[in-house]
Amino acid sequence: MEKSTNLMKYAWLSLAAAVVTITMKMVAWRITGSVGLLSDAAESLINFVAAIMAIVMLSVAAKPPDHNHHFGHDKAEYFSAAVEGILIFVAAALIIVAAIDRLIHPQPLESVSAGVIISTIAAAINGAVGMILIRVGKRHRSPTLVADGKHLWTDVVTSIGVVAAIILVALTGWTILDPIVALLVGANIIFTGTKLVWESTQGLMDITLPDEENKTLAGVLADFTNDDVSFHGLRTRVAGRNRFAIADMLVPGDWSVQQSHDRFKEVQAAIDSALPGIQVQFHIEPKEDPRAYGHFVTEVPIIVNDKEK
Repeated sequence: MEKSTNLMKYAWLSLAAAVVTITMKMVAWRITGSVGLLSDAAESLINFVAAIMAIVMLSVAAKPPDHNHHFGHDKAEYFSAAVEGILIFVAAALIIVAAIDRLIHPQPLESVSAGVIISTIAAAINGAVGMILIRVGKRHRSPTLVADGKHLWTDVVTSIGVVAAIILVALTGWTILDPIVALLVGANIIFTGTKLVWESTQGLMDITLPDEENKTLAGVLADFTNDDVSFHGLRTRVAGRNRFAIADMLVPGDWSVQQSHDRFKEVQAAIDSALPGIQVQFHIEPKEDPRAYGHFVTEVPIIVNDKEK
């Protein structure tokens, strides 16, 4: 609960940044008339809605297990990332419509210098907050904060493109550059939204751990494999900030329950040292029993002496 509470303050930071940058970008749009800046402001509006979603979903994810949710509510974070991705599509559609209208009805820009300065400051704020959210999100394995941080960085890229276009318009008088950049911004936003929706969907479908973590886990089991003990059926999944692993541990049939339990605790301690916080479940079976060697559709391979077990 304490970790979730700490993460909430970063969600509130994202909300505060969204309010500030929306205000600044709307001012920049009003004084310049740039459809590019309007598209930039529209994306920040999505940041605002996404930050509210992050606060709501982090609150849900922080709830402890109950009689209807024995494994907690961590997957709620994936809904935030999915909704943010969908909202990005909405923003992209609005941006593209505005850009096409400006292509058909071009207009000169005004007060370019002021608009550029305001937009640059807003981009700097988004960049700083985005870096913080991504770093904290990865450290605590929070898909909500990572998604929010990536969206802010997309916003920074958008702002850079828009500012560059406005400067070029001011220098060359080519007003068509403004809506063209807005169209490019819309396309980039669609790409980001697609990626966010895909990643959140994978999380909801119990995607396995990253390859590096799977290799680390399999390596620990390989270290404990000997003539008496072996492992198979290793499967892993991610649920929000939680990670899970399940495997069969084969031991001699004449081992006592205590002896098998002690060996399991040794393996569990080694896994926790290599991958802190992962939840491990082992099914202990007698190695002499043919029924202990069931086949699994998919599993993480455990390599012992260059041979797959």
